[in-house]
Amino acid sequence: MAPSFTCAFCGESHDGLAKDWGWQLPDEVWAIPAETRAIEARFTSDLCQYGNRHFIRGVLPIPLTEERNEFFGWGVWAEVEAETFERYLALYDKDGAAEPPRPARLANVIKAYDAPLGHPLLLYFSGATSRPWLRVTEQDRSQLAEEQRQGMNGHRHHEISQTLGF
Repeated sequence: MAPSFTCAFCGESHDGLAKDWGWQLPDEVWAIPAETRAIEARFTSDLCQYGNRHFIRGVLPIPLTEERNEFFGWGVWAEVEAETFERYLALYDKDGAAEPPRPARLANVIKAYDAPLGHPLLLYFSGATSRPWLRVTEQDRSQLAEEQRQGMNGHRHHEISQTLGF
């Protein structure tokens, strides 16, 4: 039987293994009780501000070694400095791909990896209709970094899909 998964957003079954997984909010904001979350934090599906902290949702791609030009996209939140947040807002509906990468910190725990909250990343602005790309730093030697550099094979992709409940 060919693998399939049920999409958490549309509720329909799709053939193959899922190629992305995303978080609705940074973990610390999601942990705020639902009845007070909108009072304590301001957020959309792309941006979040919690006190003096700023978050941008991006895509952390892991290449799939057995599928040419395909990747598994972790839709994670990155904590950034206020200046980066403001610059992203200024370019939100424009092409920001020429901007230099900005330092960021992982704001979601990815259980499939040893990358904790605050794990260092680089945030790359992209086109007007795309979320920013997130990359590990050159010095990073974590499993997440190795898979982002080398890719993951079908066995690992299946393992992650099972961990996520697909």
